[in-house]
Amino acid sequence: MQTRIEYDNDKARYFRKALTSWGRRNVRTFPWRKKGRPFRILLAEMMLRRTNAKQVTAVFIETVRRYPDAESLAKAPKKEVQRLLKPLGLGWRSENIRQMAKTLTARYHGHVPSTYEGLRCLPGVGDYVASAVCSFAFGMFMPIVDTNTVRVAGRYFGFPTHAESRRNRIVRATVLALTSRRNTRDFNYFLLDFAALICKAVQPVCPTCPVRSRCIFGRQRLKSLGLL
Repeated sequence: MQTRIEYDNDKARYFRKALTSWGRRNVRTFPWRKKGRPFRILLAEMMLRRTNAKQVTAVFIETVRRYPDAESLAKAPKKEVQRLLKPLGLGWRSENIRQMAKTLTARYHGHVPSTYEGLRCLPGVGDYVASAVCSFAFGMFMPIVDTNTVRVAGRYFGFPTHAESRRNRIVRATVLALTSRRNTRDFNYFLLDFAALICKAVQPVCPTCPVRSRCIFGRQRLKSLGLL
């Protein structure tokens, strides 16, 4: 069954403008959010899969302290990488990260590919991680499509979403329509932070939402709370 989405460019522009203004005041700071560090951004994105950013922070800091680049991580003992990443769960992740580092070292002299296609060829790197690295490491106009950003788009335009909605072609196009071409890197961070802090999966903070006046879900919720 096709997802039906009704939106216009004006509403998408409003979202981009309001979210950018909110993001500049509320963007979160994490150690991997530094420009010019593609390997660390790639490493962090692989750690962040299905894992909370706050949970990743300590593990990321310790890992890059011991293994600051692809070459050193590629040489790391398997059991040591497993030990470092164990707090994050998902046991298969540590081997994916080791193999990613080995591939970077063997094929790319330790450098991270700067194309989506090149990133997708790395072990353990799927669509989301490749898109995220393209945006955050290389500043490309690339939408970040995951459960959280799809939830934001669904609520704003008023269509239902579920765990697999991120794979829906129309839903992905909608997230793309919301993505700013101006400084996409920062905008995508704003969008992820907005999903984590305001448009949360449980108990969203609709009264302080910067797009509440045009969000279909938000307006309905505010009415139900007697705030509109």
